[in-house]
Amino acid sequence: MDIPVYAVTGFLDGGKTDFINGILQDGFARQDKTLLVCCEEGDEEYDKGALKNVEVVVLDDEEQFTKDGLKELEKKYKPRQVLIEFNGMWPFERLNELPANWILYQIMNFVYGPSFDVMARNMGQLMMEKIQNADLLVFNRCTKETAEALRKRNLRMVNRRAEMYIEYEDGTSEDYVNGDVCPFDVTQDPIEIPDADYGVWYVDAMDHPEHYDGKRLHMKAIMCHSKKYPGTYVPGRFAMVCCANDTQFLGVVAKGDALAKYQNRDWIDLTATCKKEFFEAYQGDGPVLYVESVKPAEKPKEEVVTF
Repeated sequence: MDIPVYAVTGFLDGGKTDFINGILQDGFARQDKTLLVCCEEGDEEYDKGALKNVEVVVLDDEEQFTKDGLKELEKKYKPRQVLIEFNGMWPFERLNELPANWILYQIMNFVYGPSFDVMARNMGQLMMEKIQNADLLVFNRCTKETAEALRKRNLRMVNRRAEMYIEYEDGTSEDYVNGDVCPFDVTQDPIEIPDADYGVWYVDAMDHPEHYDGKRLHMKAIMCHSKKYPGTYVPGRFAMVCCANDTQFLGVVAKGDALAKYQNRDWIDLTATCKKEFFEAYQGDGPVLYVESVKPAEKPKEEVVTF
């Protein structure tokens, strides 16, 4: 029998236990017997009144979290579903130890907003792998200033599929992605995309292509001919989110015969009109650049975009 697994990740003070208490109080385990695997013991405790139909097992040693050990827990408690409060200091690959019939349905990551910058500096790889793999990402106990700083980090770049929320100190919340404000002056013609801000533009254009629909843009990019979509041009830039291991290419679909003479990895200076259109590679609407002019360009001082 397949068993759905819900992993709650994050570092200490991130709010994992509070979230688990909340869903248990709301009846998460009312119908199905639940195994709650706790991989760290923080300051908060589980609400004993909400643990009816829930078996709690503490595995605070990483070596205890094994496929065989978890299978033994399944045999002993016979759960219909599993909750895992995952230790944020453990590498995410530890979740590969789940038994074959334990199906990882959802990964929820909780971050104490005010400490994000410090954590990202000191534990960047651990922090980013949690964010990259999350289906739900919540930055909690934020102030307005904290929320603004988090949005400037453009963390949607790290994970484009997750639901992301900012939760404030008073308990109210809002979407991490706020489309009310465009990060560029759209009254320019063309809109200048500085070398250092290509990543900022890319994230905004992917999330809100309407910001640039019908606008002329000027930017520097690396030429790329798509292998997956033959005949499609995808100029863009390489970007590094937190470390060299996170470098990825941020390309945008472009149309224009003048691009054909440029080879992969050629630097180009292009002016184009951006249109919001459906394209298969985007799996929906996205920015498509209709190139007006293109010429060779020198490499910028910093070839890789950072955030």
